[in-house]
Amino acid sequence: MTGAPDGNAVGYFIERHVHEGRGDATAFRDPWRSLTYGALDTATRRFAGALRAAGVTRERRVALLLLDTIDFPIAFWGAIRAGVIPVPVNTLLTHETVGYILADSRAEALVISAPLVGPLLPVLHSVAELRRIVVAQPDGGTPAPIEDARTVGFDDFLASGDPATPTTATSADEVAFWLYSSGSTGAPKGVRHVHGSLRATADTYGAQVLQIHQDDLVFSAAKAFHAYGLGNCMTFPMSVGAGAVLLPDRPTPDAVLDTMQRHQPTIFAGVPTLFASLLANPRIGPGAGSERLRRCISAGEALPADIGRRWSEMVGADILDGIGSTEMLHIFVSNRADDIRYGTSGKPVPGYDATILDEHGGRVPNGEAGELVVRGPSSAEGYWNQRDKTRRTFRGEWTHTGDTYIRDADGYYRFCGRTDEMLKVSGVWVSPFEVEEALASHPAVLESAVVGARDRDGLTKPKAFVVLQEAAMQQDAETVKELLKTHVKERIGVWKYPRWIDFVDGLPKTATGKIQRFRLRDDHRP
Repeated sequence: MTGAPDGNAVGYFIERHVHEGRGDATAFRDPWRSLTYGALDTATRRFAGALRAAGVTRERRVALLLLDTIDFPIAFWGAIRAGVIPVPVNTLLTHETVGYILADSRAEALVISAPLVGPLLPVLHSVAELRRIVVAQPDGGTPAPIEDARTVGFDDFLASGDPATPTTATSADEVAFWLYSSGSTGAPKGVRHVHGSLRATADTYGAQVLQIHQDDLVFSAAKAFHAYGLGNCMTFPMSVGAGAVLLPDRPTPDAVLDTMQRHQPTIFAGVPTLFASLLANPRIGPGAGSERLRRCISAGEALPADIGRRWSEMVGADILDGIGSTEMLHIFVSNRADDIRYGTSGKPVPGYDATILDEHGGRVPNGEAGELVVRGPSSAEGYWNQRDKTRRTFRGEWTHTGDTYIRDADGYYRFCGRTDEMLKVSGVWVSPFEVEEALASHPAVLESAVVGARDRDGLTKPKAFVVLQEAAMQQDAETVKELLKTHVKERIGVWKYPRWIDFVDGLPKTATGKIQRFRLRDDHRP
């Protein structure tokens, strides 16, 4: 048996390209190596065979704590080929959280990049359930030996697998992989996704919004362990036989611009904070270093309108901002190339339905705020061992996002904030994001976060934490604060301006780049 039977996603995303003559096309590039679709097919068969030889059987879990190199797609798709469930793990999580995920998922194998091993050794030694610890050297070399009988190098592990290992027959509705939520408001939750969800996001967002084609080269600064990054650098290019550039390092503005210049991608995927930092970098210019750049996308947090407009003017490519979630696997409401309205998340992606509900579950009219709920073909099966949270989030066909939105009269969806972050000021609901967007439109501001704080009378008012642009740091702090307050009053209304402004060097964020406003509420008082 050589083909991928039934619904195993490997058949569509890998084997199809080999059978149709695209085996020599480059699928992935990292700073040291490249990988064709044909080589990916062979390597994933070996990985699947090696898992079986190690006793990791169907429906068991293999954790992937990998930097973005070609080892990631080999391990991810190799596990899926074997019917084993890959669980990508955020490489920036604390050791305690990594240990929690390994224990919670009951992973029987771990594939880990060599630079991440040392600090995690105490955690790895404590997880007795691991049958194999596979260590991958990012540049393809031989990793330093580790005193643990379960440990094997990535290349040696692959060599132990049969290159003719057949693909496990699965249903499209069978769980294929897990992704852990960011845990910005609690312990991470294991989100279970089925084989069919991967193609569903490719057929909807990838084909109809991103409009990706075989000649594209994608560079996602968002990492592959994240639902957004996984779609960008694997699902979408692999759906059409295109290629992707992988960056194992932190996506600093200079690292991103170097990668853009070196590889000349046609599509770039970032997050709002990165786009703002890139605009502040003196190297930014047309194409952001790539003469072939035709499209940019953003998700993770709402993109301030001013950043989108300035990027379009300076770089020459629009940003298609949208909203997605780990629970829905990728973006389900988005701007489109021929329909961009900066300051909004756009309209539902074809194949998805979205609506806004009040606290009683009734639909609200246009112009009123409520919780955004969505239904579509990529919704997760549920959370692992979190029945109550599963029932609150997944209700019939609809997934509750926990995000507060307004739909305007033209059908565009505008982000207001997380449902538990909205502020009631002088009896009127205020969106923290609206205040942040107003602040971002001032040339002194690099980024900001707004939370509620109580004044002397115990009443809630907006408080802003602002990271200044370098030039503004030389000015008198009190003068800049008053300028920013006046700017917000004039832009969105006198009752919405931040009563207090703190200048900070940086904002607390999750490892995927989302601002952790709850930490600002907990750690700071006016």
